[in-house]
Amino acid sequence: MTQISLQELRRIADSLTILRGKTVVSAVMRSDQRQLRIELADGHLVVLSADPDSGGRPRLEVDVVRRPAEQHQLEVRFESA
Repeated sequence: MTQISLQELRRIADSLTILRGKTVVSAVMRSDQRQLRIELADGHLVVLSADPDSGGRPRLEVDVVRRPAEQHQLEVRFESA
């Protein structure tokens, strides 16, 4: 069993706190079982993946993609004199 640093565990735990109290809409496992994508009802996307590091040991990665803030386009017209 490989050792994971406390700092790495804290980073992963912080990333996963977004799941607390949220409704999961879908969860899809990649065919090679190295990645799990979880879609939440509020539009967040959580991606858990296990890829080998430079030494060939599995490394757990957690990415949380938040829904982009609503963008408003500002229209500016220039009038020539």
